[in-house]
Amino acid sequence: MAVLLVACGPKQQTETKDMNQLSFTTEQAAWMSVIACDEAKGDLMALESAIHNGLEAELTVSQIKEALSQLYAYTGFPRSLNALGVLQRVIGDRQAKGAKVLLGEDASPLSDDYDALKEGTRVQTQLVGKAFEYEFAPATDYYLKAHLFGDIFARDNLTYADRELVTVSALSGLEGVEPQLKAHIAGASNMGVSEEQLQGIVVALAANGLLNEAGRLAGLLQTEWPQGKSNDAYAQYFVGQSYLQPYFGGVANVTFEPRCRNNWHVHHGAVQVLICVSGKGWYQEWNKPAVALTPGTVIAIPEGVKHWHGAAADSWMQHLAIHTQEQPGATNEWLEPVSDTQYNNLITLSKKIPATTI
Repeated sequence: MAVLLVACGPKQQTETKDMNQLSFTTEQAAWMSVIACDEAKGDLMALESAIHNGLEAELTVSQIKEALSQLYAYTGFPRSLNALGVLQRVIGDRQAKGAKVLLGEDASPLSDDYDALKEGTRVQTQLVGKAFEYEFAPATDYYLKAHLFGDIFARDNLTYADRELVTVSALSGLEGVEPQLKAHIAGASNMGVSEEQLQGIVVALAANGLLNEAGRLAGLLQTEWPQGKSNDAYAQYFVGQSYLQPYFGGVANVTFEPRCRNNWHVHHGAVQVLICVSGKGWYQEWNKPAVALTPGTVIAIPEGVKHWHGAAADSWMQHLAIHTQEQPGATNEWLEPVSDTQYNNLITLSKKIPATTI
């Protein structure tokens, strides 16, 4: 079988690229998010699979290589170099099997009088939303402006928006860097990444088993998730009104109006994972205390456990629902409603959680 290796050659731009817009399709953005998160976690086996899927979605070698190279500034050279080695191995494997590999375009050459410090200062100011001077560490301030935002961000085979999607996805995979993650969520918005595209990172990570990482990002996103359509097909199993917004990868966003909850139920042959993305609510297993749901809360519901989940009395609530470890013939067993008496016992506790709306 002949190798399908497509190279685009040197770039001859006829129009200026919009650097404040994602260049990825929805599917490509999803796989780039997973690639970046796997790189940050140092999970090379998962990264290999994600790169294969990204190339299948027609991400180019240039785009993936650029993303993994950029990430040395956020996750360190060891992880970046390991990831580049995985990319190189995947390319070789695909070429040996005759699978499609799109090389893509390299970055445009910079002019002889390019001023990295000046341009990097401009880019950093746009990303932060105001001029930023790290007076405590002047050398670091210079590295950020001249190298990260000057040298690296100047390479236009990824747009500014692309780079911030990559950065947010990677930082979601790291523990203890929430201040930087929060700052880059705002930076991504300043660089043209929409609320829907940021939500897409959460969905992509959740759909690919990166559940705690998805929850970490969801807990910091201050964004309104789509409500979806009335959940009529399952209305008989709910007290109150719920709405359903399906996503790719078997992920569903369920919206509950205040006091809405589903019946007691049991998942047979699967583990269900809930990631609260907005509002506040409750999750409860039979004969156990209720657990509060707030943005970023991740609940893994064991197979065969009787439980319910829903909104608090004074707040809407939205959660993503994902089924994992699903076996053939997996089913849901719907049981009795959560009575008003059972639910009202939670109202006193709910007053301890600040009310929110969506």
